[in-house]
Amino acid sequence: MKELVLVVDVISAIALIGLILLQQGKGADIGAAFGSGASQTLFGSRGTANFLTRTTAVLATLFFICNLGLAWMYAQRTGPASVTQSVITEQQPAKKTETPSPAEAPAVPKTPEVPK
Repeated sequence: MKELVLVVDVISAIALIGLILLQQGKGADIGAAFGSGASQTLFGSRGTANFLTRTTAVLATLFFICNLGLAWMYAQRTGPASVTQSVITEQQPAKKTETPSPAEAPAVPKTPEVPK
């Protein structure tokens, strides 16, 4: 589920960047008034601005919701609370299991006495 939301988030971010770059600034209308631009487009003179503005608003809302969802999903996972803690735990060598100490070794047997 996280991967799907992440893919939608990235696609909406790229589309949002593209739509913002396609839009004209408010000062671009004055050039069309003096005949230096084509004021009639596929969507009409103001239709393009409305279409791009609404599409941008929808994509921005989708992007915002995806980011909130991702933040909630990653907050629910268990594990280290921070990136630093996760790096530290990855770098620490695995702890060796201690071997239990054997029971007390039997006493060393006495050397046999040599007959005289």
